[in-house]
Amino acid sequence: MPAPDLDLLVVGSGVAGLSAAVRAAGGPGLRVGLLTKGELTQAATRWAQGGVAAVLGGDEDSTDLHLADTLKAGAGLCDVDAVRVLVDEGAGRVSDLIALGAMFDVDHEGRLLKAREGGHSMPRIVHAGGAATGAEIERALVAAVRETAASVLEGWLALDLLVEGGRCRGVRATAPDGVVRDVRAANVLMATGGAGQLFAVTTNPKESTGDGLAMALRAGVAVADVEFMQFHPTALHHPAMPRPLLSEALRGHGALLRDAKGERFVDELQPRDVVARAMTATMLEQGVEHLWLDATHLESFDARFPTIANSVQEIGLDPSRDWLPIAPAAHHLSGGIVTDLDGATTLPGLWAACEVACTGVHGANRLASNSLLEGMVFAPRVVEAIERGKEGPEATGAMRDVLHDTAPRISAARNDDADGRHATTGAGSEGRERLQRAMTEGAGVLRSAESLARTRDVVAGVETGDDVELANLVQVAFALLASATAREESRGSHTRTDFPATSDSFKRRLVIS
Repeated sequence: MPAPDLDLLVVGSGVAGLSAAVRAAGGPGLRVGLLTKGELTQAATRWAQGGVAAVLGGDEDSTDLHLADTLKAGAGLCDVDAVRVLVDEGAGRVSDLIALGAMFDVDHEGRLLKAREGGHSMPRIVHAGGAATGAEIERALVAAVRETAASVLEGWLALDLLVEGGRCRGVRATAPDGVVRDVRAANVLMATGGAGQLFAVTTNPKESTGDGLAMALRAGVAVADVEFMQFHPTALHHPAMPRPLLSEALRGHGALLRDAKGERFVDELQPRDVVARAMTATMLEQGVEHLWLDATHLESFDARFPTIANSVQEIGLDPSRDWLPIAPAAHHLSGGIVTDLDGATTLPGLWAACEVACTGVHGANRLASNSLLEGMVFAPRVVEAIERGKEGPEATGAMRDVLHDTAPRISAARNDDADGRHATTGAGSEGRERLQRAMTEGAGVLRSAESLARTRDVVAGVETGDDVELANLVQVAFALLASATAREESRGSHTRTDFPATSDSFKRRLVIS
């Protein structure tokens, strides 16, 4: 068996991948590489606006309150131990970022400014540049990675895991020159982000095609909770893609949601799943494609939220005078590759962190501003576990359900219908657009057995050809559709119109393996 080129290969350049690379490169002699299909700065992290939720020193807040808010948002499916790790270690990871040069917003006395967002009982979210937090975090981490001895492979598209002797030994990837090469490593950290490109309307960049999740599915690695795609309620209704996000912070500062008649219809500070459902139901009832966010009464809008101000002004709107058109957009996948509290998966040598992972932190619905925090907390834990010599998963976090065999197993096999009911669609942009339309209409905010079956027929007819990203989207779409079909209830960000109630019999993960 060939010797590994690296001790750790990180796949993905978002907050988790960059955090892990920085931590590993500063360790005792680890040979570290970071592989990303775009440039180092092309990840969903830079689009994150809301901020980082953390309980910092001197707060009236407490980690117990942050834990309680997270559990409530997760609708009964959060793993308490995973959430405890998140909230207890969060403050330290924010301090680490500040030490790397990240500049968070402060008041005139130099104290960190904290905002309240939907689902949070206290102001605990720190921001950078008002609503440019992800961009600032990525800037600081990219600069830190470039200063390390880590080998950076930009423009490399990971195709599949190298599995030999029951262990992950690296990845097969297409290099920038088009040649397929094996990148061998003793350990692989999957930090490839989510799959927002499954849907026609998303806040995710074009790179978010579920690559890491698809590779894990093909390798038979356990995956869970993929039915829980969170839709952000306040994406700007505009042809631009990814959709500009009108941050949760606006509602935290008092912005109001209004229907087509100008009336309020929901508590703006409810968790995202509640607000997105209320918006979708109102849009269907009133026969409109968007609703309104009224921020006209917020003071110093341009100074407080310069990124958002720029986005809306580019399309001719003035937030001090105009209501802003909004509609829900696919935003964050709460499930993924099942891990323990150190990021270990069911395949030795393969680790996962942040949006591609299912740690148990988010449950059925992610609490606002916990996503960046998740990457900052759990990615370094992977590196620390590797340094300790850890070889496989333990029964902690979401992995407990898998190792104890308490979670129902479902299949996401394609199994095309023999009668050919589905129409075949070509590969490339035509196939992607058809898949995205079908997923948005039949597997979006509101779902039913009939809509999911109809969507599956469309997805089954998508020809992927040699389009790797489209093939990954199809693979992940089948997993989401299978999980959403099997979960015959409504919980968190998964709403079944034919099963509108929450059922205790489904207070458990559904695992694909």
